[in-house]
Amino acid sequence: MSAVEMSEGSVQVEICKAPLFYRQSQPTAGDPKMSVLLLHGIRFSSQNWLNIGTLETLAKAGCRAVALDLPELGQSKSAKAPVPVGELAPAAFLKEVCEQLSLSPVVIISPSLSGTYSLPFLLEHQPLVRAYVPVAPICTEKFTAEQYQSVKVPTLIVYGDQDTLGEVSLRNLSNLTNHRVVVMKGAGHPCYLDDPDTWHKALTDFLSTL
Repeated sequence: MSAVEMSEGSVQVEICKAPLFYRQSQPTAGDPKMSVLLLHGIRFSSQNWLNIGTLETLAKAGCRAVALDLPELGQSKSAKAPVPVGELAPAAFLKEVCEQLSLSPVVIISPSLSGTYSLPFLLEHQPLVRAYVPVAPICTEKFTAEQYQSVKVPTLIVYGDQDTLGEVSLRNLSNLTNHRVVVMKGAGHPCYLDDPDTWHKALTDFLSTL
């Protein structure tokens, strides 16, 4: 296995009034094959991606991975969220994050709450998104089938078979033109925490096709 370099940092996004914390992993040697941005749900943070080994797994697969703590959560608590919880955030938010961190074109991994950030960005800035990995994100019902059908970005829809929200989001996200689905058996809403090995295999297999 290749060696991995881990680091921490912060990024200033104008709309938030205070820096956002992130953790980063990348291969020690050579240029990364692609950049991956990991978002998180309301009860979670970048710490979860570190704890279950996703940051390390992505770096060993040759990627540069950045796990962001979203505004008002994790170690970004002093940063002001651009909208109240559950409302769609401006696409400009993730656009600025990706510009500041030189992530474009980026693979976005987006569980649960983070759908409020990732979906507007995906729909408004397709050329900046290399691939999309939604994990039972919220707010999928706020867009039409036609809007989803206009998206050509390669997408891996992941959810646990014990998660009703995952089934709801699948119904909407299955309108995305270029998608495949992984259903994780016996897993709940944070399916990646319930079965990290299956999650990592599904993710790295998908990334290898890009």
